[in-house]
Amino acid sequence: MDLEAARTAMIDSQVRPNDVTDRRLIAAMTTVAREAFVPASRRAVAYAELPIETAPGRWLMPARDFSKLVNALQIREGERILDIAPGTGYSSAILSRLGNVVALEEGDATKALGEGLAAAGVTGVDIVSGSLKAGAPGKGPFDAIFVNGAVEVVPQAWLDQLADGGRLAVAVAEGGVRRARLYTRAGGKTAWLTPFDASPPTLPGFEKAAEFRL
Repeated sequence: MDLEAARTAMIDSQVRPNDVTDRRLIAAMTTVAREAFVPASRRAVAYAELPIETAPGRWLMPARDFSKLVNALQIREGERILDIAPGTGYSSAILSRLGNVVALEEGDATKALGEGLAAAGVTGVDIVSGSLKAGAPGKGPFDAIFVNGAVEVVPQAWLDQLADGGRLAVAVAEGGVRRARLYTRAGGKTAWLTPFDASPPTLPGFEKAAEFRL
């Protein structure tokens, strides 16, 4: 199967059957080449239903988890989006078709992000280098925040950077189970719901502190 056919098969088997209804998202995933954002040795499996490590601690999510999380954000045209830990930039490339993207990476991963987006011909993404836990306070507030990986602890800084009516989509790991969590901010308060189970790899550095017990 050639890669274009594999992309179509991914949409038909991993995206559409999983309650993903945002037509702009589906169009973006149909157009953006996932293989451009993975190591050359992994391009043959770029559309398989599995996570692909693109750099130490950075993963390309399976299309099912990725599309359902983005779909849950219900991004409207022109909204401001913070993309956290995008690795080589696939998520930023998709999200840039939906709104205005600030892509946050840290350390050496920032260089890989810029190179990945440039190689794929993606423009218009504002790349920021800094602590993932701190978010991008100088660039917010944001209408939507997307996190590329599961966390055990959701930093308060992320929630504080949501605009009124803003949404945050992330997978949260609890007791060995990972579930999507959608936060919504309104009137200065934040509430969340769990719309579905998800299984993206965990982002390093977002584990709960060990508890000391006698």
